[in-house]
Amino acid sequence: MITRRFAVLLLIGLPLPALLPAPWVAAGAVLGVAVLIALLDLLLAGPLDRLELRRDGDRTVWLGNTATTTLTVTNTSDRHVRLSLRDSWVPSAGAGSPHHSFPLEPGTSHEVTTTLVPTRQGDRPAVRVTLRSMGPFGFAYRQRRRSWNEKVTPAWTLRVLPRFPSRRILPEKLARIRVLDGTAVTRGRGHGTEFDVLREYVIGDDVRSIDWRASARHHDVVVRTWRPERDRRVYCVLDTGRTSAVRVGDAPRLDASIDAALLLSVLAARADDKVDLIALDGSVRARVDGGGHRVQLPRLIDAMASLEPALVETDFTLLARELLRRDRKRSLVVIFTALDTAPMIEGLLPVLPRLAARHKVIVAGVRDPAVARMAALPAKPSAADVHTAAAAERVLFERDRVRDVLDRSGATVVDADADTFAGKVADVYLLLKATGRL
Repeated sequence: MITRRFAVLLLIGLPLPALLPAPWVAAGAVLGVAVLIALLDLLLAGPLDRLELRRDGDRTVWLGNTATTTLTVTNTSDRHVRLSLRDSWVPSAGAGSPHHSFPLEPGTSHEVTTTLVPTRQGDRPAVRVTLRSMGPFGFAYRQRRRSWNEKVTPAWTLRVLPRFPSRRILPEKLARIRVLDGTAVTRGRGHGTEFDVLREYVIGDDVRSIDWRASARHHDVVVRTWRPERDRRVYCVLDTGRTSAVRVGDAPRLDASIDAALLLSVLAARADDKVDLIALDGSVRARVDGGGHRVQLPRLIDAMASLEPALVETDFTLLARELLRRDRKRSLVVIFTALDTAPMIEGLLPVLPRLAARHKVIVAGVRDPAVARMAALPAKPSAADVHTAAAAERVLFERDRVRDVLDRSGATVVDADADTFAGKVADVYLLLKATGRL
């Protein structure tokens, strides 16, 4: 194949013979010289079939961070190769410049580093490495077919984990878990607590916690202490239906739900509770069972990384079947969805009483702050401003009504802006844990 240099040579060289007495002969001579040089380039270009490719680098990266991969090219032939390489990735991988040119001596290797800044979560594969062996004069090059390039390209997929901005408040929430988990045990027994230890009575202890039989045996007044139960089951339910695609701020609603589910999963695992994940819309998109132990948290994170909104209505009856067919032990079910009127009335509300009768249910929805801003009239409103504010007020009123209906149906509702949403969900879980209401 010829290069641009060959075309430039023809564009410059062919018009010049027009000034000579025999222009056609001179033009033919120029063309012949150019073709001869191009053929010589093809003959002297190094072979491509003796090149070996190997890739190393990062396999996973959090969305918003940077990953690097290294492509090693080894020349196993006995000829010099002037290589031009294009390392192609899917656009959402955020790869840097894909073009690289370098010489390869016989038996040597060269490393090509690609910096990736992904713009979407999920799997971001390397598409293809295209190899060209350039001639010494730069007039022609060798390049194999696309299928050959795809065959020699080493398979590589970068798993982009979901954004986790609430990680910044994780130390604070973990500190509260440590308080619940033995640093400050409860003094009285309640629903959702289990016996911890016997200790000596101190002033301020509830006299109802005194164990009189143990006191008689120890010849001293001792009290029983209780702590929140462990090994409870927490279901994180992610609604991936059409309402999860609505942008709240700069990201889809699903991203805020995943962030809150990640924070809740880490806290529950630290509290020795078992965490299950169910993501569904018209069908179940992801399911992770028994991921409560901290060593199994990567399974939850990995499953959330591949989730994307689907433009279908969410089938909450499918969720009810998934939860009610399992064991009858009371669990905490956190449903991350939209608090919109139509999806609630037609989807979740008909099945919510059955779920709330067996489990403790939390319905968590992200509130769009733009609606509240539109509801506020400017100092000198126009007719359009008044209509916009009225529509925004109507949306807020319907949202409040949905929240009231959910409360009366036995669910605890978390309704917060995206910036505070994950923290609010975590606070409700910690409150239920502290009061023994799981």
